[in-house]
Formats: sequence, C-alpha cells, structure tokens
Amino acid sequence: MEHFALTAIFLFTLFLLLGTGVWVGLALLGVAFVGMELFTTRPGGDAMITTIWTTASSWSLTALPLFIWMGEILYRTRLSEDMFRGLSPWMARLPGGLVHTNIAGCTVFAAVSGSSAATLTTVGKMSIPELRKRGYPEHMVIGTLAGSATLGLMIPPSLTLIVYGVTINESISKLFIAGILPGLTLAALFMAYVAGWSFVRRSEVPPPEPRTSFSEKLAQSRFLIPVLLLVAFVIGSMYVGWATATEAASFGVIGSLILAMSQGSLTRETFIQSLLGALRTSCMIALILAGAAFLSLSMGFTGLPRALAEWIASLGLSPTVLILSLMVFYIVIGCFLDGISSVVLTMAVVEPMIRAAGIDVIWFGIFIVVVVEMAQITPPIGFNLFVLQGMTNHEMNYLAKVALPMFAMMVVMVFILIAFPDLATYLPDTMRTRPGG
Repeated sequence: MEHFALTAIFLFTLFLLLGTGVWVGLALLGVAFVGMELFTTRPGGDAMITTIWTTASSWSLTALPLFIWMGEILYRTRLSEDMFRGLSPWMARLPGGLVHTNIAGCTVFAAVSGSSAATLTTVGKMSIPELRKRGYPEHMVIGTLAGSATLGLMIPPSLTLIVYGVTINESISKLFIAGILPGLTLAALFMAYVAGWSFVRRSEVPPPEPRTSFSEKLAQSRFLIPVLLLVAFVIGSMYVGWATATEAASFGVIGSLILAMSQGSLTRETFIQSLLGALRTSCMIALILAGAAFLSLSMGFTGLPRALAEWIASLGLSPTVLILSLMVFYIVIGCFLDGISSVVLTMAVVEPMIRAAGIDVIWFGIFIVVVVEMAQITPPIGFNLFVLQGMTNHEMNYLAKVALPMFAMMVVMVFILIAFPDLATYLPDTMRTRPGG
C-alpha cells in the first residue's frame, strides 16, 4: 500500500507540473526533488547537482549533438529537391507508383537525420506538391508520409536509441546496428500496404510514368548517391568496429559539410542556422535526460521501481504477455508525451521488469522505438500530425484517420519482432565493437 501511495504522489506531482506548462525536463527534476525531500534523508539539492553533472558528462551522449548537427546540415541543402528527382525513376514502375517515393525518401533521410519531424518536413515539402500534381489521392500521399517519417526514430542514427542507450547504459553502436533490419522491414511493410492499395483500388492509381533507361535513372540519382555512400560509411564504420558511435557521428558531420559545400548550399548563414538548430535540440534532450536521471535516482531511494517489478513478477506474466501489456501502456502514454520523454520517464520502472523477465535489452530498445513511432501518429499529441497539419492545413481528425493504416503496419511489426527476435539481435551479435561504442 505504501508503494501505491508513493506512485500516486509521483504521478500527481508530474501531471500537475506538466499541466501547468512546465518543460518536461524541469517537471522531471521537480518530481524527483519532491520525492527526495519527502521520502529520503539525503539532501535533494546535492543529489540533483551530482546526478545532472554525471549525466551531462557521459561520453556516450557526445554522439547526440553530432548526429543532430549532421541532420541539420543536410536538412538545409538541396537534398529534398534531389531526393524526389533521384528516387522517382526507380519507384515509378512499382505497384502503387510514385507514392513509394514517400517511403523510400523517408528511409534515406532517416539514415542521416535521426529525427522524425525533420524527416517529415524534408521529404514532405517536395513530395506532397509533386504527388498532388500527378493526381495521387490525398489520403495516400498524407497517410504514407505520416507513417514513413517515423522511420527517423528507428533507422540509425536514431536520437531515441541514443537516449535509450544512455538511460540504460547500453552500447549506442549496437542499438544503431540493431535498428537496421527492423527499420527496413517496417519500410517494406509500408510499401506492401501501398502495393495492396494499388491492386484493391486500381481506379485511384494515376497512369504510370514514362519508362526511363537505366542510364537516365543513374543520371537523375547522381545527387543522392553521395548521401547513400555517406550513410553506408557512417553505419558501416560502426558495424566493422572501425569507429564508435561518437567517432562515426564526427565522420558524418564532416561528410555532410563536404556534401553541402559541393552543392553550393553551405553559406555562412546556413552554417550558423544548422549549428543553432543542433544546439537547441541537443539542449532540450540533455535537460530531459538530466531530469530522468535524477528521477531514477529519487525513485531508487524510495524502492518504488523494485517494488513494482516484484509486483509485476508476482503476477506470473509470460514475457510475451508482458511485452504486449507494455505495448498498450506506451501507446497510451504516447498520446500525451513525445517519444523521448516517454522513454526516459518510464525506464526507471520498466528496465528492472524487463531484465527480471529475461528480455534482451537491445531487442527491447527496438521494440520501444516501434511503439514510440506509433505515438507520433496518434492524437492528441501525435507530433507528426501537428507537423503535417502545419504543412497541409488538414483537420487533425482527417490526418489521424489517413495515418491509421500505417499505425496498423507498426502493430504488425511488433508481432514480427516477437515472432522473430533475431531480426533485432542478429546484426549486433555479429558486429565488432571498439571500447566506448
């Protein structure tokens, strides 16, 4: 009974702070401070300072601002314009036609961005007008874009996986490599849905694009090929053990700067904008992580996570039932919190539960990214829906409805991960690592 009272106090304080508009990071610090002062004898201020410094000085965290900066640099290049022009000849003859450029474009940009919102904005600002001009139905244009943009959370470099890895002290490089096959599988599920739509509703599919020769396709892809090579080098350097995640991120920044210079889009103004954009995002995430670390410490002193883990264990749930219960749990809280906040807010309680159940933490990282992706397209706080509303002026209800098939594909992806766990664990088990990776 005592632990249920503690839980109620923690949750009441958290939702009171969040409801008054306090930043998530500050709300987490506030809840943790209240817990330390009310339920422990340790001075709350000293504990908070020590925890914040320890979290902020984590070497693993240095990969975060570098990967964010890499995405910011490429976001300000002509990549979005070149992306549609480079991908459309390869996608045009697939069942469903050029709608596949939404999925392929998001997959490519996800591999340089790590952010769902940046992926959505970059791909959407070029593909939406082009697909509308060619007569593709609005529900497919918007729905596939909303779902595919969530690949920015899965395909490395993923900001959510960096945050998860730092929170549970797991290898960032292994988490990145673990996200490759599930990310590509999810992209394939989205493309399968588009192909199914083209067969079921043939009348909605516009006439096919004119055929182009292989040499013409290569010529139109010439601006995309350097980006793909950069992605392959960044991810490959981690897989073969040449570089840690932080070192790979620095290679990515240098490569993206060279690409931007070669395109002529790197000016003094865009360089400063990319730096400031990376700084703002990094500071926001660092504050949330600091708050989450202090909350974990505070809850650890109260014994709440251990008590909840023991209570869950006493229910005798199988690992599969536990995973399905957590899926529903994360979908619900994802309706009210963004993905990174959902992860850091719950790990203090969830991590002991999954370790006690014998669930692989690398596999669980990929699972949690998939369910956090679902939260990006579920109202009322589905962030991708807000971005799309600003881009298209559609009603939120309409956006949620057209994104529903993509949500269903993500649910299917969860069951695929449960049925075939090696999909997430095979590559990390075979990779070479360097210390600090």
